Amino acid sequence: MSGTAEANIQKTTLDSDELINAVDRLGRDMARARDAIGRFIYGQENVVEETLITLLAGGHLLLVGVPGLGKTRLVEVVAEVFGLDTRRVQFTPDLMPADILGSEVLEETDKGRRSFRFIKGPVFCQLLMADEINRASPRTQSALLQAMQEHRVSVAGEYHGLPSPFHVLATQNPLEQEGTYPLPEAQLDRFFMQVDVDYPEAAAELEILINTTGVEVKTVDRVMDTKRLLAAQRLVRQVPVGESVADAIIKLVRAGRPDTSEIAAVRNYVSWGPGPRASQALMLGARARAVMQGRLSPSIDDLLALAHPILRHRMALTFAARAEGITLGSVIDEICGQVS
Repeated sequence: MSGTAEANIQKTTLDSDELINAVDRLGRDMARARDAIGRFIYGQENVVEETLITLLAGGHLLLVGVPGLGKTRLVEVVAEVFGLDTRRVQFTPDLMPADILGSEVLEETDKGRRSFRFIKGPVFCQLLMADEINRASPRTQSALLQAMQEHRVSVAGEYHGLPSPFHVLATQNPLEQEGTYPLPEAQLDRFFMQVDVDYPEAAAELEILINTTGVEVKTVDRVMDTKRLLAAQRLVRQVPVGESVADAIIKLVRAGRPDTSEIAAVRNYVSWGPGPRASQALMLGARARAVMQGRLSPSIDDLLALAHPILRHRMALTFAARAEGITLGSVIDEICGQVS
């Protein structure tokens, strides 16, 4: 390792007292962010928490639910709270990859010289809202694969870097609805979490009714800027993880794979299980959840709380399982029972 690289590591790594103070400050900031979002999103506390965990971990989020549950509004409010440069793409069946990534155009000067110029698409932002992502064809959905993994895109053989931070917050309608396409497995794996957005409780729905049909227009409070968010994401990666938690992550993920699992339901009903990205997501997610709750180190409870949103889109049931009424949630519950 070069001397410059070692100096950079020493510069960004905090000692124990600095880490404790930084985690405490970040925990208070995230509590303020949760409150700011809660003024606009009612009765979805778990959804808000899992969205914030995803941002702290530097990942991408897939929000699944029927239209009208506030998924798009949640993304808009999150962008305001964190001061992110945002673009929105409404995914439709006729959307093309170039409509997301951008394209090269041929230009001619006054002297007759011709050259290509790249015109950036909406993906060149800090937060891309991919609205109703599964209404576009799989070919168009796949246009985001490289951007989500490498934070850059290649067009006509040239690489173009994306801004930092870069997050994709996508909304998806349930696959049972007409006019939807399933997302490719490779793209699903690139989403840090899949958060299922359910109908609100009666009290929350009444609050929505009262607060969204009046004349008062509330403004969103900004809690962080992009510089602070990037610092928070670096801090999360410095949170120490105990050996027992790391071992539990490996045990949890491998228990979800049919070829390595000792659980009969997994061997009989799961066609494919989670890969290494699931392990990485559990590690970062547990750290982020601990920080949000003011703790310096994650626990097994953090893994169990995040197992469903991190694993559910990285596993698939067999046809036999669906025919017998087996649900993926019940299988994940059995997996969690192995480490609880």
